[in-house]
Amino acid sequence: MNRERTIPGPGQESVWDYPRPPRLEDSPKHIQIVFNGVVIADTHQAKRVLETSHPPVYYLPPADINPDSLIASAQASWCEWKGRAGYYTVAVGDRQAPNAAWFYPEPTPAFEPIKDYVAFYPHLMEACYVDGEQVQPQPGNFYGGWITSDIVGPFKGASGTWGW
Repeated sequence: MNRERTIPGPGQESVWDYPRPPRLEDSPKHIQIVFNGVVIADTHQAKRVLETSHPPVYYLPPADINPDSLIASAQASWCEWKGRAGYYTVAVGDRQAPNAAWFYPEPTPAFEPIKDYVAFYPHLMEACYVDGEQVQPQPGNFYGGWITSDIVGPFKGASGTWGW
């Protein structure tokens, strides 16, 4: 897999300019998530995590997510930067997506602002939008990055990129 940085055009960001360790920042962009025909999240108060070689991951405040669409899961994982993550199954009507969203109940001090904020795997949702643009999921389905036209790679996640 080619790891050569794509040169960003006007108004674009390269994931190769993002830091490691990751940076957390506020995002005023309009974020919407649709599952089973229902908008389950809608916010202008998201935060995004930016990490070298990864498209942004958006974390949404719980107040802007339909709480009836989230069911606590027993799934857990560990992030070297953010700490222990808990998971939710997303459920609307007769459809469920197990472990499709995650959150940090006790994040590390650097990521305290995303305490209990929820991130969603875009490949498991019907659609995710940033300012009205439908996102493409980060390749590989392991990471939860959101690719939009203003983000250029190449992106970690596809076959052959594990060691990046």
